[in-house]
Amino acid sequence: MIKHIFSDMDNTLLNEIGVVSEGNIKAIKDSKIPFTLVSARAPMEMKDTIDKLNLTSAQIAFNGGLIFKPANNSIEKISEHNLPLKTVEEIIDQVKSNFPDVSVSTYDTDNWYSEKIDFGIEYESKITSIDPTIVNFKELFANKNDNFFKIMLITPTAKEVIDLHKFITNLNIENISVQQSGNNYLEVTNIDAQKSHGIKYVQNLNKLDKSELAAFGDGHNDIPMLKMVAKPIIMANAVDEVKKYSNLITKSNIEDGVAFGIQKFIVN
Repeated sequence: MIKHIFSDMDNTLLNEIGVVSEGNIKAIKDSKIPFTLVSARAPMEMKDTIDKLNLTSAQIAFNGGLIFKPANNSIEKISEHNLPLKTVEEIIDQVKSNFPDVSVSTYDTDNWYSEKIDFGIEYESKITSIDPTIVNFKELFANKNDNFFKIMLITPTAKEVIDLHKFITNLNIENISVQQSGNNYLEVTNIDAQKSHGIKYVQNLNKLDKSELAAFGDGHNDIPMLKMVAKPIIMANAVDEVKKYSNLITKSNIEDGVAFGIQKFIVN
């Protein structure tokens, strides 16, 4: 019997315009099974979905870099793994110098920072309905804000994301995780910011066995999460590599795939 469901957000729970559908909302609420969002997003980008689903339990942001509980219009931090300021500065400087066409931005707990509005920022803003704070990175870092959780890099082409991933890996910077979260997306977080770590925390908190857990995912960064549960449910729109991790395939994210998966593989 499944007692807790975990779900990725973009291209999984959310539809093509970045919104949770009424069909998914109804299925999640009707199941009466505790539901945790597990996302590369920041808490502020998760709030609309949290509110629509009336979620009150622990939620997982920044690929596991921050575990929190919603608290009125704020959050209560449970666990956090930041990126050192020096690391954020080094990676952003290297990417700007060697990959000038890449969209670069970074996040702390409450803010999304970018130096300019480019193709990547426009695309992300459209999906999340959030606008970044435009800053000069050198001035931002001079304030010694050591509360950064993620560097987001968006490439013009899917091919360039492979080259960028290799480049950052070859910098040999300690204690970072570089994960592809979409065809053109790379996200750099603390090495302990893993979706699997977030799930393990919630599992231990609620004294649950692996056999009582289910998860929905579509992307490369969902693989560690899918390995943590007894029922990994893969979206029809998932990349082929992810589909190797389960024979439970639901409909796509634009067909209320989470709702269909809950009804077919969990409730029944």
